[in-house]
Amino acid sequence: MADRAATSRPASIGVKQLAEVVVVRHGETSWNASHIIQGQMDPELNEIGRSQARVVARRLSREAKPAAVYSSDLRRASETAQIIATACGVSNLVFDPALRERHMGDLHGLVFDDAVRRNPEIFSWNGRNQEIPGGGESLDQLSQRCVSYLNTVAEKHKGERVIVVTHGASTEELCLHADPTSPVRGKLFNTSICLFRIGGGEWILEKAGDVAHLGQGGFLEDAFGGDGASA
Repeated sequence: MADRAATSRPASIGVKQLAEVVVVRHGETSWNASHIIQGQMDPELNEIGRSQARVVARRLSREAKPAAVYSSDLRRASETAQIIATACGVSNLVFDPALRERHMGDLHGLVFDDAVRRNPEIFSWNGRNQEIPGGGESLDQLSQRCVSYLNTVAEKHKGERVIVVTHGASTEELCLHADPTSPVRGKLFNTSICLFRIGGGEWILEKAGDVAHLGQGGFLEDAFGGDGASA
């Protein structure tokens, strides 16, 4: 997905007040490869996922050094984050359940296509407030959780660069919060990069779904973009 033009920045918000937030989706798991809904289940990275994590880490290590790396505490994200933090020479590594994937309730462990056939209303854009049976979250609840956390991170890191490692649906909601017209649904591959500038209530999405590093590693052909629920 090509870089996106930044929206206009209010005069009251200078560059020094904005945090540069690099959001990375975790590497692949065997559940991703089989299109099984993971949600808040906790499979680890497979070998392809670990290779993807090393490739994106190498890319990020060549860019500006981040002040911190924040990550979901689920293993597929935390392992990706640890690889990135090591490559970037960052000791400030924070794991937080606020960055977890959407809780999918009774749909955990189902093949995605089967879940859609059984519960089409849950996966509809018109069902954003639809909670999932079995304690699952609505998209609105997921958005509120993730946006609130990134606002807190941005407030702490004004004028700094940070990396956030999270999940497919979580990242989609962040992109849509910044730009409701962003065509990201189902298009954020494992270890894709989205770039935000956040501060003072302003969200600017500068880049979405960047996978240039994956092309260099030969991963794109088999990459699973996810669709939110299965990330």
